[in-house]
Amino acid sequence: MANKQNKKPSTKTDKGPVWHDSHWSVRWGKLLSKPGRPHLVRPLLRWFGEKIPFDALSDTRKKLEAEGATKEGVYIAHDSMGYARYVGRGNVFQRLAARKKARPRELAYFSFYLVADKKHEREIETLLIRVGGAHLQFNERKKRVDISPGDVRDYEAGTNYVERQLKKGRKKKRGG
Repeated sequence: MANKQNKKPSTKTDKGPVWHDSHWSVRWGKLLSKPGRPHLVRPLLRWFGEKIPFDALSDTRKKLEAEGATKEGVYIAHDSMGYARYVGRGNVFQRLAARKKARPRELAYFSFYLVADKKHEREIETLLIRVGGAHLQFNERKKRVDISPGDVRDYEAGTNYVERQLKKGRKKKRGG
């Protein structure tokens, strides 16, 4: 029988409103762990928000600044259907504002992930780019000839990996 974990989900504490309009409400809070030994598990993220309307960008930035959150992290800009169109890292709210300004009609929502340890930003960005695939649009710095999609060098040094490789040489004929 497989080892079954009985991890109970976190509970949400709602600390209040951030922004609202006639369709959406954006609120903030904190996830609390269930009884046990939560001090043994350090969270990967300090703050996150997913598919927040772009109209709430400024108010969200102000709320996080008031709470002492860092501005650095990983972000996604989504179109009106919710598809990820742009993934990046850096000053989250500044970069998202620039993306929205460049594509005001296309982008409708944003997601952000403020990472507890900055050294993980690049890996999280890489994972999101892999998942986003063909829907993503890239700036010229992300288009590199020396790194092909799925190259393990996109991850941090010291990480173990398993990699698929194309065999070199003549191909054997099948079935004969």
